[in-house]
Amino acid sequence: MRHKLRQLRVDRGISQTFLAKKLGFKYSSGYSNIEYGTNRLSYEYAVIIADALCVDVKDLNEENTSFFEEKLHITCNKQSA
Repeated sequence: MRHKLRQLRVDRGISQTFLAKKLGFKYSSGYSNIEYGTNRLSYEYAVIIADALCVDVKDLNEENTSFFEEKLHITCNKQSA
């Protein structure tokens, strides 16, 4: 997923600092740690990032993985209960 995040960000000319501020981080390292895989990407942050990159959350997902589908399913089930 981190390769996809970087690719989408760079393709759109968006800086790590911009996304860090969108996520509420004080420093750009808050976002860069997500992009480089040091920190896990939460679903809530994924929604914010997808909005900033003008893509659907599922578009952040790397091919052949189902991270967001599983998370979305879990999130929807919790909200329904």
